[in-house]
Amino acid sequence: MTASDTALRMAQVAAEAASDKLGRDIVAFDVSDLIAITDVFVVVTGGSDRQVGAIVGEILDRFREELDVAPARREGDRENRWVLLDFLDVVVHVQHE
Repeated sequence: MTASDTALRMAQVAAEAASDKLGRDIVAFDVSDLIAITDVFVVVTGGSDRQVGAIVGEILDRFREELDVAPARREGDRENRWVLLDFLDVVVHVQHE
């Protein structure tokens, strides 16, 4: 089984949002054949704590505006060293380099 069209669209929106805030090393993994909890992992690197926060903010804004979706869960520290956004079909991990 491959990732759903919805999951692929969500991953694309996350990657574009991260790129717009100069996120680096953006990679999306289709994990639908490996695990049952999600279809796609998106991993992004930010150059500073502030940039990690900006990337996360842009992803949240785009998901709300374009997809009308909010994360089911958000994890990570308050200093923006790493943040995990769980949208169920897609999990986005943004980390400081």
